[in-house]
Amino acid sequence: MPDTTPNAPEPTAARHPAFRTLLVVVGLEAAALVVLTVALVVELVVAPASSIASAIALVLLAAIAALWLVAIVVGLRNRRPWVRSGIIVWQVLQGAIAIGAFQGVFRVAWVGWVLLIPALLALTLVLSRPVTAALLPRAERED
Repeated sequence: MPDTTPNAPEPTAARHPAFRTLLVVVGLEAAALVVLTVALVVELVVAPASSIASAIALVLLAAIAALWLVAIVVGLRNRRPWVRSGIIVWQVLQGAIAIGAFQGVFRVAWVGWVLLIPALLALTLVLSRPVTAALLPRAERED
């Protein structure tokens, strides 16, 4: 009897270059967030924090965001339709952080560009026709 499990990953041979690029961009963002979370944990352990409660909250929020983004990458790799909304939300949040990096007392322009360019690229890709077609539910696809 063949395996008809709906959670089985789909073949990767028919993926459009825009889809693969989006997968790489979101994967790099997830990896960067995981590294940032680990760095925050190390800093929490090594350096004394002025507010331990704020430091722990920041680590927990970063860890939750990293888990969410890793789940989005896995869902994108498996071409799940639900990932579009998560990708759009994450890119908007990342764009807001980038705009904050351009302004304010502690502005660092290069950090803003490092955050803004991938966010705009991912937003453009996730809304493109090839990616939208690839993320349609299985019953509606024409592959």
